[in-house]
Amino acid sequence: MKLKDKIVIVTGASAGMGKAITELFAAEGATVIALARRKDRLDELAKAAGEKGQTVIPFEADLQNQSDIDGAVKLAAEKYGRLDIVVNNAGVMDEMLPADELTDEIWDKVLGINLTALMRMTRSALKVMLAQGSGIFVNIASIGGLNGCRAGAAYAASKFGAVGFTKNVGFMYATKGIRANAICPGAVSTEIAAAGITHPSAFGLERAGAGLSLNPRSGTSEEIATVALFLASDDSSFVNGATLVADAGWSAY
Repeated sequence: MKLKDKIVIVTGASAGMGKAITELFAAEGATVIALARRKDRLDELAKAAGEKGQTVIPFEADLQNQSDIDGAVKLAAEKYGRLDIVVNNAGVMDEMLPADELTDEIWDKVLGINLTALMRMTRSALKVMLAQGSGIFVNIASIGGLNGCRAGAAYAASKFGAVGFTKNVGFMYATKGIRANAICPGAVSTEIAAAGITHPSAFGLERAGAGLSLNPRSGTSEEIATVALFLASDDSSFVNGATLVADAGWSAY
């Protein structure tokens, strides 16, 4: 098992990529503290893991609250004595809004969850990781953080920010036994579109969809989970501050 006895925090763990990552990491021997707002789904995830002899700890959290983030890190430190891996997965979409249609409400929500929460979790976890002299961050960014129009303006800004933040953390703490890498998925079948694209901008949707015909195929949450496992394990010990694109070749055109 690649993550035997590792203590892991996964955000946005109740569905999609976060759920798949939680399941795979637990199967690989990790104790996973699974964060999300939907406690009922986390409980189901923990129950299913327990039936397989695996460990998933449900932790209800609103990632816009620093106290919830700190509480999860405190749980890892106090109950298990360490925190080995953090997967910053939680994210939301932005109704495909171009800049002229963008509202402060959407901007604050998308940046708050996609970037500010990532920063706050990293900041909190670093206190534990620096003390123990090791740690790994796997941040779920997007090819929307490498290319300009895979969604609206707020989503693009948040994911470009996530990529830049990841690279900064990776280099800053490279001599402290800490690594940080970002996964940039292409189109993946998850709930994020249904939850974040309910009243899309017609203009923004048309412009963002201009390159959809070039996409070879959509991916699955399980495929992204295997990439996360690679970055969270010793298999990627020499990989730091990197962006790993997983999009079936969509952005290679």
